[in-house]
Amino acid sequence: MSELADTGVDATRQENVTRILDTAERLFRHYGYSKTNVADIARDLEMSPANIYRFFASKTEIHQALCARMLAASYQQAFETSRLPLSASERLRRYAQGQHKMTVETMLDEKKVHEMVVVAIERDWHVIEKHIDRMDGLLAEIIRDGIKAGEFADQDPEKAARCFGASIVTLCHPQIVAQCLAKENRATPEELIEFAIRALKK
Repeated sequence: MSELADTGVDATRQENVTRILDTAERLFRHYGYSKTNVADIARDLEMSPANIYRFFASKTEIHQALCARMLAASYQQAFETSRLPLSASERLRRYAQGQHKMTVETMLDEKKVHEMVVVAIERDWHVIEKHIDRMDGLLAEIIRDGIKAGEFADQDPEKAARCFGASIVTLCHPQIVAQCLAKENRATPEELIEFAIRALKK
């Protein structure tokens, strides 16, 4: 009985956390991260700031949770792509295309969202570093499959994964994407992806 009660408490808590994060993200997108405070989030949810602080100690904690949620969505998309029954080259192609699309749509759809992402990069770099390591791990698995299948040249999969990730960073790094998106003298996403895949075959 107590276990069922605990499950109910956990579910209610998670529901409140999700509501707070959804509202915070919407307000950050609309007004900007720096112009939104905990009181604004509480007011929109029709609850007191003290109630927000039961779940998050500060606005920074809310922001960190949103950052973690974005990165988790990015990793999940990459993980699903890595498991597709396709050639290694096609999985890498879809991986890069998917990460670029997510960066543009999720992180750069408004200037105010970009502000939130920049704050995360500057303040929570260790979290992003861990995310990069996990993504490189997925890339290494795909490249290892490609080597075994004879698609790619025999090479160190971990090192190749880091190089592949670095070669498409202009497609996935929010600040770089924001700077390059409208520039005509930059390689297109398709050109960069094909160049990076060809490099693995030599």
